[in-house]
Amino acid sequence: MAPDPPEPEQLPICCKDIVTEFSKEILSFADSLFGLLSEALGLSSNHLKELGCAEGVDVAYNYYPPCPQPELTLGATQHTDTAFIAMLVQDHIGGLQVLHQNHWVDVPPMSQGLVVNIGNLLQFTSVEHRVLLKGAGPRVTAIAFFGIGYTSNSRLYGPIEELLSESDPPKYKKTTIQDFVAGAYKQGLDGTSFVQLLKLTDD
Repeated sequence: MAPDPPEPEQLPICCKDIVTEFSKEILSFADSLFGLLSEALGLSSNHLKELGCAEGVDVAYNYYPPCPQPELTLGATQHTDTAFIAMLVQDHIGGLQVLHQNHWVDVPPMSQGLVVNIGNLLQFTSVEHRVLLKGAGPRVTAIAFFGIGYTSNSRLYGPIEELLSESDPPKYKKTTIQDFVAGAYKQGLDGTSFVQLLKLTDD
């Protein structure tokens, strides 16, 4: 939906208006959120925005039909989000779980609330999560992924220079968004992840 949104006629008639409105509102909210995150890091409110964190956004709408044997399947397997942030709206059915201290914890749905997940591009290692299917249903979700690299550029991203010091040196090499996203979907021959290949220290 950004920076090059589809033409209105490319969207299904049944949801064109709400998709357009949701995208507009979520972009506005992300602008405020990245400002707050920047300030929380002790940076200027425009810092993350100037890095391009909110330039690209892909919105996915998921429909999970009722499942007669939910214990036999998953709605989405264990994963992290390759994005700067991901914003999720889930309906009253729920099903989202996060991995916390080696235990799966339910994330209860919140009426008119968003789940905001820090993604790999902002933190390089982010929270593992999955979706369980439930017998009740159907389940409907909307997810906005910010800054996944749909715009091609050669800019190198890495640890924020203003937050580095002699006592807190960088832990990862710099990389382009395109290489990071492509690498995230590949494993080395020995099972080494792309993030591990970028590590500068063993911490």
